[in-house]
Amino acid sequence: MVKKEQNQNQQQQQQQGQEQKEQTNYQQNKHIVVDASNCISGRLCSKVSKLLLQGNRVSVVNAEKVMVSGNKYEVIESYKKRLEVSSVTNPINGPFHPRRPDTIITKMIRGMVPKRKSSGIQSFKRLRVYIGIPDELKNSTMKTFDDAKITRQESFYISMSDVAKQIGWKGVV
Repeated sequence: MVKKEQNQNQQQQQQQGQEQKEQTNYQQNKHIVVDASNCISGRLCSKVSKLLLQGNRVSVVNAEKVMVSGNKYEVIESYKKRLEVSSVTNPINGPFHPRRPDTIITKMIRGMVPKRKSSGIQSFKRLRVYIGIPDELKNSTMKTFDDAKITRQESFYISMSDVAKQIGWKGVV
């Protein structure tokens, strides 16, 4: 009697596992457009990296409006200190530090995927980050992450465009 119940429970668990796999397969291979305005950078990047590893193509728009939490002066100083790191023998050989908001966000997402494994390499190829909203993505539905949105006033954060301008970006928003 007990063995029959165990077998039935195992079968039910297997069916539930198959249903969950089907649901995750349904979510894969979609093109998702993420609106990054007023989102905290780390939370946004972790959500995007998770979507990439699930097999989705992700385009992040409004990268210059991403917010970095913390004291404005300390955040800018930490980015400026990072720029001082260079090669001892010949600084031309790198490392190269991003200064544009979209490349800063791209590097942040790259740090959250396994970039040396084949799954990370393939997922990173499916990522696109844009400053503003390009014409081909204006009509698409944009996804926002509510738990990545800022919770306090904007004066408690600094935008990625302000950080980029302080470290040498000459672009116009």
